[in-house]
Amino acid sequence: MHLAEALVALALLAPVLAGTLTALESGRRAYALGAARAESQQAARVAVERLAREVRGAGAGPRPLAAISVAERERIVLHRDLDGDGVAAGRGETITWRLAGTVLRRDAGGGAQPVAPGVARFALEYLDAAGRPARAPGEVRTVVIALTTEAVRGGDRAGATFVTGVRLRNR
Repeated sequence: MHLAEALVALALLAPVLAGTLTALESGRRAYALGAARAESQQAARVAVERLAREVRGAGAGPRPLAAISVAERERIVLHRDLDGDGVAAGRGETITWRLAGTVLRRDAGGGAQPVAPGVARFALEYLDAAGRPARAPGEVRTVVIALTTEAVRGGDRAGATFVTGVRLRNR
């Protein structure tokens, strides 16, 4: 093969290779964003389901107990009496959920553990027995949980929103 033939072959092959590499890079970016979105959605599903379960069980115990002591837009403090002593003082009996930056955290007595990273929005709405906004934590009968996550890979963004309403079982 002569130099001229090699240059012609290279000139013909270069655009094909450039197109192939562009397609591969685009596919890699789409895959990475899809994987980040799936991970973000799974973490949000787990967080919403776990919070819903804990809201449902708030106030459980042999004696009357305040189910919710703090009812804020991005923070909730739940109580339950697991050991039957009539006080929510043991480990796991007082649970705090709060948004810290973009991380949803849960503290059940061992420090605030991350539950869902990449949270764009976490909103709690508290309703009384008639379905109107509750004015005090003791009036809460239903908690509406809205959690929006956002996965970011490079300049691409993808998100998902999960909303559920949970009625306190013990009220």
